[in-house]
Amino acid sequence: MSEGSEVGGTDLGRRIAEQRARAGLSREEAAAQAGMAPDYLAYLETNPTADPSRGALVRLATALGTTPEALSGAGLTAPPGQHGPPRPAVLEVLTQAECWAYIRPGGVGRFLYNADRGPVAVPVNYAMLGNAAIFRTDDRTAAAGAVSQQRVSFDVDQIDDALSEGWSVLLSGTATILTRPDDLRAAAELGIKPWPADGRNTYIRLVPDEVTGRRIRLYVPR
Repeated sequence: MSEGSEVGGTDLGRRIAEQRARAGLSREEAAAQAGMAPDYLAYLETNPTADPSRGALVRLATALGTTPEALSGAGLTAPPGQHGPPRPAVLEVLTQAECWAYIRPGGVGRFLYNADRGPVAVPVNYAMLGNAAIFRTDDRTAAAGAVSQQRVSFDVDQIDDALSEGWSVLLSGTATILTRPDDLRAAAELGIKPWPADGRNTYIRLVPDEVTGRRIRLYVPR
């Protein structure tokens, strides 16, 4: 990771830190060239609510040899992969610690199981409880019926098309429907809110016995 960046930071902050590393600039050097205080640049790189003005973004992009659109992620509503493959790029195998760090904040993942039509991936809102992924569904859905399968998987990933970078983590193991009162209370306290507001009150817990992940990043000479 670049100086001052952390797994799970904002996309804007991560892009700034990555571009600064590619430019070979320290935070102080980049701030001086952008005409801003180093503390403010640190704020932009690390604060989840950072919202720089257009002028500040333009100055910073100029100092880093890129564009304001690349830093802000303009065009992310388009299908990923429109910018072509990054050159040069490094495909890294994530350690288990890195995998957990990426997925622990929760968000949206995909529950993968076998159905009559073949392998299926269903997007769900999830949260982590210990080393288990928890999500909510309706007990009438195919996903709820899939918990009886001996092996299922859960995928979480992120693609940043502006930088042609991304990562993915795959959990594989077994899933169960939570029924014990204490398990249900613990799951409810996670505050998982499925986007479909249709009474999805069945909690599923996926406990992995295998955790793997990969990350593709632009190569930064050291």
